[in-house]
Amino acid sequence: MPDDHAHAADLKRSDLARMTGCNLETIRYYECVGLMPDPPRSPSGHRRYGAAHVERLGFVMRARELGFSMEEIRGLLSLVDRGSHTCAEVEKVGRHHLNVVRAKIRDLQAIERTLAGTISRCSGSDTPDCPLLDTLSDARAQ
Repeated sequence: MPDDHAHAADLKRSDLARMTGCNLETIRYYECVGLMPDPPRSPSGHRRYGAAHVERLGFVMRARELGFSMEEIRGLLSLVDRGSHTCAEVEKVGRHHLNVVRAKIRDLQAIERTLAGTISRCSGSDTPDCPLLDTLSDARAQ
């Protein structure tokens, strides 16, 4: 049977990667750090993934796309894995992450203002004097 038609309970790692768009090495890494459970093995010793692996990897990938750290994802997965999580527990993790994202946005906006202001003072001429280099060289500018 071609890989494109592999049964959900009999997927190879390459099938899992193709189905989810996740890199093979990333799947290995997620297994190594415990975000993905060790899959069962075929009689010949090959890893075999199922629908639960596809779902979990999708969860991890979406969480990474939203900027959750590995530890935050681990915490969310532990809530899910124990099977008795509450929305309040999940919301607490999400709210903390949202606050971190908002702080990063504020930091990036400050960086953008500093860079825009500094670059606007650049003459663009062929002289060696450059406000951007001066700002980068000035430890007090931080």
